[in-house]
Amino acid sequence: MGRLDGKVAIVTGGAQGQGAGIVRAYVAEGAQVVLADIAEAEGRALADELGDAAHFVRHDVSDEGSWTAVVEDVNGRFGPVSVLANNAGILRFGDIERMGSDEVELLWRVNQLGCFLGMQAVTRTMRKNGGGSIINASSVEGLAGMAGCTAYAATKWAIRGMTKCAAMELGPKGIRVNSVHPGMIDTPMTRVHGGDAAMEYGASRVPLRRVGHPEDVAPLYVFLASEESAYINGAEIAVDGGVTSTHAFGG
Repeated sequence: MGRLDGKVAIVTGGAQGQGAGIVRAYVAEGAQVVLADIAEAEGRALADELGDAAHFVRHDVSDEGSWTAVVEDVNGRFGPVSVLANNAGILRFGDIERMGSDEVELLWRVNQLGCFLGMQAVTRTMRKNGGGSIINASSVEGLAGMAGCTAYAATKWAIRGMTKCAAMELGPKGIRVNSVHPGMIDTPMTRVHGGDAAMEYGASRVPLRRVGHPEDVAPLYVFLASEESAYINGAEIAVDGGVTSTHAFGG
């Protein structure tokens, strides 16, 4: 018997990286999963690989109408959504003096607005069906600062705050909301910013002396989606090899 038998989940950014790791883990534990992403080729390939328990939907998390369509698709295909892994996000570095407002706005739209719209979109279904679990992807940059990361960190601190407010608001409706704060995880999103050299530098700053992998993060998403975490609400959990034990990468 799987730990997520009977669960119906949406995983945003589910086509690759951490999202793909979450999708694989959810299916392995018995959930039915819609992986929602703008990366069509990768998303369809993963859904095909995983079989009938997984389905790909092209989805822009910053578009309110797209959220409505995804939730309707899930409810009709698998039944009422009971788990939302708000995993989609983008990473951009930039100095305060040089970063353009268009990049700042893009980070806000995808990371922060996308997370808010996701919570809003699933709440009615979860409330009508006795509750659910929402898991929001923040970052270690949502726990501490890092130079060159002001705009990105702003969205991740916002997700941390929104999670706590939502936990208070939605808890009485049976909906738990928690945030996950990964450190440096080896994914396409992080590798584009320096490749192997960035991974080696990151490992040198981690107490465990290695960067993380999607397989290090996915088990926490399984736990928070399952009934094992039934009394965990409004929590912020770091998966960072110990980086935030004292300070973040830039400290």
